[in-house]
Amino acid sequence: MSSFRHLPLGTRIPDRLHAVSCSLPTMRDVIGYEEKKSVTVAQMTSGYPRFVVHPLLGAIEAEWRRRFDVPTGILWITSSERMARMVGDALAPAPSRVLAHDGVYGVAHADEPDLRAHAKALLQHTGGFLSSRAAEDYVLRQGLSSMREEEAIHSGDADRSLRETLAPLYAPVDPRDIRFAPSGMNAFWAAFRAVSEQQRPHGRDTWLQIGWLYLDTAAILSKFTRERHVHVFDVHDRAAIEAAFREHGPRLAGVVTEVTTNPLMHTADVPWLARMTRDCGARFLVDPSIVSPWCVDVVPHADIVINSLTKYAAAEGDVIAGAVVVTDRCPEREATLDAITRELEPVHPRDLARLAYQASNYGPLLETLNARARAVVEHLRSRTSGVRRLYWSLQDESREHYLALARAPDRIGPVVSFEVEGSMQRFYDAVPIAKGPSFGMRTSLLCPFVYLAHYDLVTSEAGRRKLAAARLPAELLRLSVGDEPVDDIVAALEIGFAAAAD
Repeated sequence: MSSFRHLPLGTRIPDRLHAVSCSLPTMRDVIGYEEKKSVTVAQMTSGYPRFVVHPLLGAIEAEWRRRFDVPTGILWITSSERMARMVGDALAPAPSRVLAHDGVYGVAHADEPDLRAHAKALLQHTGGFLSSRAAEDYVLRQGLSSMREEEAIHSGDADRSLRETLAPLYAPVDPRDIRFAPSGMNAFWAAFRAVSEQQRPHGRDTWLQIGWLYLDTAAILSKFTRERHVHVFDVHDRAAIEAAFREHGPRLAGVVTEVTTNPLMHTADVPWLARMTRDCGARFLVDPSIVSPWCVDVVPHADIVINSLTKYAAAEGDVIAGAVVVTDRCPEREATLDAITRELEPVHPRDLARLAYQASNYGPLLETLNARARAVVEHLRSRTSGVRRLYWSLQDESREHYLALARAPDRIGPVVSFEVEGSMQRFYDAVPIAKGPSFGMRTSLLCPFVYLAHYDLVTSEAGRRKLAAARLPAELLRLSVGDEPVDDIVAALEIGFAAAAD
């Protein structure tokens, strides 16, 4: 019997209260979600937590409207009082109101489209929504619900256990210096803020992005640098990168890249970038989340490493969390670590306990996922038709650069992207693999990445030109390989290829 079945629209992935993904089984559903069509949104019980407000936060909002007499307007439930005040400050001079009750905070403001969009984007980019488990605890304390999600958690010192599990990935960084965040994006936000504040007195206010990076990483760089954001989308274009360093070097605060980039799976010459960054006095931030720090070691080259623990560490798919480490090569290391620590939002203890329970299987699980991914890649490469192009860590342009960082040549990472020949829509609709946002779960996940992350670019002429300039195909599919039997994964993909060719 196959491991896969089609999941109805809006089904949580996994089918648990705190799931971080949800089913978007057809391209029509994807477009309906992006365009916020009522027929689609009405069927979605949840969504990726930084993009979709969790129902438990909605329950708090409804209670607070009565408690605080907020019958109209917008009300956000935030990760902390500081986050609520930051949102209010960002909306000024428009009035806002910070609310607090029983250790939970929020911010209310007028229901104006520009204000709502600005506040929601800020909370999304920075990981500023309250954790769903923190919300669950609040509604239980307040008697708004009597049902707690049953789940296995680490029974001892979760913080210590998690540090011991992750320490080999960040060695030689002292395990006590690993800092946890309520999401990978909050980890990046804290590092970005800390470095920006440190570098600004030296006249350094410019950030250089190498590669097409994840949506919110690029959004932070573009929206919070006062337009001092420079990007080179082609990680292999040494001439363009050198030109960027020559032009902006004295003003560079930081340089950011991913290993590999998401979703094109490119790897820059990281040791070379590290030397260029160090020579000009900037800080080098590297995010290895998509392949995992179990697959690659970037610590010897980076000043700061950012890692989404939602991926692979929380492989059951029901915790959102992140980590950030400051390496020994970072100038002013202690001051940078202290500054990042101050900027991070709090991690809810139950999230940490659930994460520690899952992360104890981190290494063995990644061995399994990598083995499955190698087999899937070999199958896709062996097809004489159907695959227009395959993007993976050892693709020709990046192979040498990736292997220079890989902990072993066969650790390719569990995520691949590809373009299909024929109809992408028919392929996507037909494949019985779970379809939704996120990656790095035990469950295989397929998503039309550009449609989900950059729908505004897909649907405009200027946007499509930008995608073309970055060589990012609008109809790219990203597959996160899970631990299902390889034969089942391959058989599911073949259903898609047959449909695409019809």
